[in-house]
Amino acid sequence: MVKHYAAFATPEQGINTGPVHGGERELRSLYLPPFKRAIIDGGATSIMSSYNSYDGVPVVSDSYLLTDILREEWGYKYYVISDAGGTARLAQAFYVCPLEDDECITLETLPAGNDAEMGGGYWSFEIIPELVKAGKLDEKVVDTAVSRVLRSKFEMGLFEKPFTGVADDKIWDYVNTKAHKKVARQLDAESIVLLENHENILPLKKDANVAVIGPMAHGYVNYGDYVIHTAMTRGVTPYDGIKAASKGKVTFTQGCERWSTDESGFKEAVAAAEAADVAVVVVGTWTRDQNELWGGLNATTGEHIDASNLNLIGAMPKLVKAIIETGKPTVVVYSSGKPITEPWISEEASALIQQFYQSQEGGHALADILYGDVNPSGKLSVSFPYDVGTTPIYYDHLNSARAWPNPGKIYENGTLKFGSNYVLENPEALYTFGYGLSYSKFDFSKISVSKKNVTATDTVTVSVDVSNKSKRDGSEVVQLYVKDMLASVDVARYQLKGFKKVAVKAGKTQTVKIDLKVEDWGLWNRKMKYVVEPGDFTVFIGNSSENFKGNVTVTVS
Repeated sequence: MVKHYAAFATPEQGINTGPVHGGERELRSLYLPPFKRAIIDGGATSIMSSYNSYDGVPVVSDSYLLTDILREEWGYKYYVISDAGGTARLAQAFYVCPLEDDECITLETLPAGNDAEMGGGYWSFEIIPELVKAGKLDEKVVDTAVSRVLRSKFEMGLFEKPFTGVADDKIWDYVNTKAHKKVARQLDAESIVLLENHENILPLKKDANVAVIGPMAHGYVNYGDYVIHTAMTRGVTPYDGIKAASKGKVTFTQGCERWSTDESGFKEAVAAAEAADVAVVVVGTWTRDQNELWGGLNATTGEHIDASNLNLIGAMPKLVKAIIETGKPTVVVYSSGKPITEPWISEEASALIQQFYQSQEGGHALADILYGDVNPSGKLSVSFPYDVGTTPIYYDHLNSARAWPNPGKIYENGTLKFGSNYVLENPEALYTFGYGLSYSKFDFSKISVSKKNVTATDTVTVSVDVSNKSKRDGSEVVQLYVKDMLASVDVARYQLKGFKKVAVKAGKTQTVKIDLKVEDWGLWNRKMKYVVEPGDFTVFIGNSSENFKGNVTVTVS
């Protein structure tokens, strides 16, 4: 199931289910392309409509989104279902319908293309037979919705084999197997991003004595949203993983609770760091399963958990500071579900690692990176701002979106350096989309393109040689960004159009070839038609959205 369709990502004030503002061009240029990739190219057989309104129209009853675009333009044949309570929001949130007016809610949503409702305590669609009998709802509308649901079930083979479970005595042949754990560990390690590595402190020596510190380091497993709370005690914590990999002494000290300002545990944590060769401090954010969240237990990420800043909370930043001030090499690990804005940690920590919410093997994966058994190759899928006040921050902003940067800064000693945009902050990203360090050094050379003069129906192949200039095997992600040099409307400064991860042995070179479809370089013009306009397009080649190693120009006629 693809969810939540569509434009659910940028609600007003960052508040869950809030309205999203924008026009037709923004909808088609920004929000809809990834949905089309997932729904049409990916072959989705079900979609969940979103809670929000877009440009004032509740999506759950937006026939333009649910029928005109989804069915008539894209050719989607399967069903759309609302999220829990989504249809009821027409009365409870949007005031499009009177409270508890099931007739209004049903007539607004079902004919618009929302074929089923999840419910969640509200069951307006139960009135459908009554509405059909009264002549208020065309039976053909119901037939269409039912046929879409049945088509999805037929497609999935549910009528031929409705029960796909296994016997109780066979379940462990399919769940939590060695193969599953191996894949989880590999995926986790490949997604970990090395943000800083001052003086090449990493990888650690296996015989180093390590003090593992922090509320996310042990005691529970820092899984993501919707993981049942009883699973939080099952899995490999950072401390577990480091202890299993190390040949030295490894200790654990919590230092503080994740939800508290209490600093009484600092003394023990500082002593542990001072007694070790290196400290690994694991801090970040946390979430809970839905039963706990709806029960009011604390969390800093998760569905309907909205934050006003991206800083570490409670005693965590002070704990990091206290450990760094011991003078011992300090590796900070962000275990989180979102970017964290603590630029001073980037500067003062010996190394900084981002591990988004881990798998069950996350502790082993982290240790693989720390000790160099796996060379980090993860890249950021989001940009990290210096401060929440500079958001939204993303690499593919419109050409007009940034004035000449003139940042200010508040120094740690209290000195104020005044700028204009922003007065005391930086409008650029602290870490950009696509960024991520490696223990290896890679060079790009011999950049070329198969065709320099093309039409909108052509495919071009970009070729680049990637050389590993280090003594360690590693992997690099080659990223291609395309810029429309002159357009009829304001478009993104450039956009990622292709990428490929390549493994390169130490001292060796690999040739990487990536195909780009010229039809993907288009825009929605002033007549709201998708076109690839004639002119020059620059293809930038690099290893992040800001670190380009070269470029080639392609002319479209």
